[in-house]
Order: sequence, then C-alpha cells, then structure tokens
Amino acid sequence: MTEGNQPSSDEQLEQPFLSHLFELRDRLLRSLLAILLIFICLFPFANEIYTFMADPLMKHMPENSSMIATEVASPFLTPFKLTLMAAIALGMPVILFQVWSFVAPALYRNERRLVFPLMFASTFLFFAGMLFAYYVVFPLIFGFFIGVTPEGVTVMTDISRYLDFVLKLFFAFGLAFEVPIATILMVWTGFTTPEALTEKRPYIIVGAFILGMLLTPPDIISQTLLAVPMWILFEAGIFFSRFFVKPDPDSQPEENN
Repeated sequence: MTEGNQPSSDEQLEQPFLSHLFELRDRLLRSLLAILLIFICLFPFANEIYTFMADPLMKHMPENSSMIATEVASPFLTPFKLTLMAAIALGMPVILFQVWSFVAPALYRNERRLVFPLMFASTFLFFAGMLFAYYVVFPLIFGFFIGVTPEGVTVMTDISRYLDFVLKLFFAFGLAFEVPIATILMVWTGFTTPEALTEKRPYIIVGAFILGMLLTPPDIISQTLLAVPMWILFEAGIFFSRFFVKPDPDSQPEENN
C-alpha cells in the first residue's frame, strides 16, 4: 500500500484480474454441476441409452445374434461412458451460456448481437450433425458392412469398440455441420470475403472429401455422406456470410454498453 493507505497501481491491476479468475472458476463449477446433475438423472437409464445407440446396428445383424463384451468391466464402463458423453452433450447449452456470460462484458454492442445467435446456431448445427449421423449415416453404413460380410463369418461386435466407432462419427458429423459458422466467422473477422471463398470452391470440395476420408471409417459411403453435407453447408455459409461482411476499417466501433 502507498501513503494514505491508497492501493498501488499494481494492486489496482491485480484486483480485476483476480475477479475475472474467480468469475471463471464459478462459471466452470456451474457447468460441471449442470453436467453432473444431468448425468445423475440419466445414469439409471444407462443400459437403455446404450440399447438405443446400438439399435442402428442391431437392426441389420442376423437374427438371434448379439453384441459381445470382451472385457470384464465393459458391461458397466461402456454404458457409463456413453451416459457421461450424453450428459456433456445435453449440458452444452448451459456450458455455452456460461461462456457467453463470461465474455459478453468485453464485447462491443454489435458483437454481442452477433455472438449469441452464432453460439445458439453452432449448438443447433452440432446436434443436427449428430442426428444426421444416427438416422441417415448409421443405417446405411451398418447395412453395407453387414451385407458384405463373407459367408461363414458371424458378426459379433464388441460393445466398447462399437461405442468408440459411433462417438467418432458423432464428433465428425457434428464438427462438419459447423462449416457455416466457421465461414461466417471468417468473413465477419475480415479474414476472407464471400467472393474469395466462391473462387476457392473447387479446393473446398476436394478438401471436404479429404476430411471425409480422415474423419470417418475407411468406406466410401460414410466418407461421401460426410463430404457432401460439408459442401452444401459451405455453400450455405457463403450465402449467409454476405450479411456479415466486415465494415470499412475506417469506421469507428460502437462503444460498450
């Protein structure tokens, strides 16, 4: 402290920094609490949730066949892991709201009007990608895999490996459906323009198929089912990004509040 018990400049800078850390801690705890509460509500139905998740495969498996557990703890740990992932997914709106509440005071008014809708849209698109994977992609690829099984081979999928497989596809399709948001953000920040993205369309299409190859299992069906929606969503992103073109840099930003 300086003379007259007045705080020094270093102390004045440290107080806001600590207050931000405390706020960040509180919002992280709220997010974790929301996930925990959802998990507690879902856990009694863990086996039913896994059965629902396995349904696209089970519908295509031979009659009287079943999945297997090759590890002792798999019958418990695999539904547990799936339920935890479901709790995190369902808690994502709460997590994003906490993120929004933490960063909103530092944004300009026009930025606040844009960021919240984008966060809502990104959440919706991520869930849309997961639903697309479950209801469109899974039936097609599992039907293909089962259909090409050689004669004399019995399909007996391990439950933990199946979960890893579907979670990978969920993440891949959820991430792919974020393409419009990424496109809008690049235009809004001035990184690129809709016209420049339009000129790069052939490279984007090739890149979509390369990502489809990297993010999905090595079969042409899932790769195509990921690449084509990415291309379509990219076109949608270009269209909507025209409404978010960065203003002239000479213009003055709006003031906070």
